[in-house]
Amino acid sequence: MHTETIADRVERCRLQVEAAPDSAAAHFNLGLAYTARGLVAKAKEEYRAALALDATLVEAWVNLGGALLLEWDFPGAADANRQALALRPDLVEAHFNLGQACLYQSDADGLTASCERVVALAPDHAAGHYFLAVGLLALGRAPEARAAVARATALGYRPTPEFLRRLERAELSSSQPTPPALEIAGPSKEQ
Repeated sequence: MHTETIADRVERCRLQVEAAPDSAAAHFNLGLAYTARGLVAKAKEEYRAALALDATLVEAWVNLGGALLLEWDFPGAADANRQALALRPDLVEAHFNLGQACLYQSDADGLTASCERVVALAPDHAAGHYFLAVGLLALGRAPEARAAVARATALGYRPTPEFLRRLERAELSSSQPTPPALEIAGPSKEQ
């Protein structure tokens, strides 16, 4: 039994594209092979070639978004995942990747909304619960963040110590009594 190496897979898929350059599936498969090989820029090119041939190829949008995340092109990653979600609104991976793009763009509302959708679609998505907690904490919703991180932990996700410290600080500051406002008193009637 011969097991195909990643290099062999890349070559096989490259030959398929050469034989059928108008096949979106062939370009997509070559993109997958390049991704497996760690050649993100080449994978991105192939996903784009597939989409130029068939803009309804949802998986190519998702994988393009993933490649763009790896290249730190967060606006591009967000756009690609939104394209995927326009075609299939129930794709957990696209919602999660969109949330990651929002995270790196400091968009706490977008991160939270994306992760709320992730955990609604996949209640056992540990990372979805964790990043929901991150978004909630950024929005100042510490009690909800605590519940989300507890669920993530129960599912096996290990929160970063820095996140836990920030959550504890937020919980402490929200439990401190607010000092009463100083009253500006006028002259007393007794004077």
